Amino acid sequence: MNCPEARLLLQAYLDDELDAPRSAEMARHLAECEACAARYRNLETLQQSLRAPALYQRAPADLAARIRAQLPGESGSRSSRRRWHWPTLSAALAALLLIAVAVAGWQAVQLHSPGSDALVAEAVSDHQRSLLAEHLIDVRSSDQHTVKPWFDGKLEFSPQVKDLGAQGFELIGGRLDVLDGRRVAALVYKRHLHMINLFEWPADSGVADLSSQDRDGYRVIGWTQGGMRFLAVSDTSDLGTFVRDFHTAPALAAEPR
Repeated sequence: MNCPEARLLLQAYLDDELDAPRSAEMARHLAECEACAARYRNLETLQQSLRAPALYQRAPADLAARIRAQLPGESGSRSSRRRWHWPTLSAALAALLLIAVAVAGWQAVQLHSPGSDALVAEAVSDHQRSLLAEHLIDVRSSDQHTVKPWFDGKLEFSPQVKDLGAQGFELIGGRLDVLDGRRVAALVYKRHLHMINLFEWPADSGVADLSSQDRDGYRVIGWTQGGMRFLAVSDTSDLGTFVRDFHTAPALAAEPR
């Protein structure tokens, strides 16, 4: 078990929600990793503090009576219902529908924006899930000539696969994933003990500037290059270097089918 996985499971371990093998694995990790053990102790202290009896106060005896006094009587309720005529109700429903459409449109724009919080959150979630579910790699290989052809027939595009071993970023494989509601290629690189997920799919339109965001302890960098959209996610401090090296490294030509 590594530290990112342990951080995701700390709360479940504290609440005794893990199965026996996972719980034993977490206990071994906490015995070996002081940083995660300190996080666990902080969570344990917080949990105990929230259970302190002093935090719980009994409601005043007259609270229920005061609440009932503020509620409309039965006759008032019938009067209110009579005032809701059908034209008024229709106008209200139409207004709510317009608001819902506007919100949905705004969310769609935000999700497709290169630096949107929604897309960043989804990419981080996919990165974390790949480490947790032991589904980091579908095709395991450090050879770009093996990884790139593996995607043939599985995606409607051919992803860019680059060998960055000389720069210190080892290609260890790839997998299929889902991001922004579409199937994407996920290339997996390794930097020391840190995993890098590089999500890739065709760009919708235009060229986006390089953007960088931090979320939940991970760095996310997104950019557009050669008609493709990229999102790199990792907890390594060298992610910016990885992105620059990927930019400048030559792309592998399409393999003959």
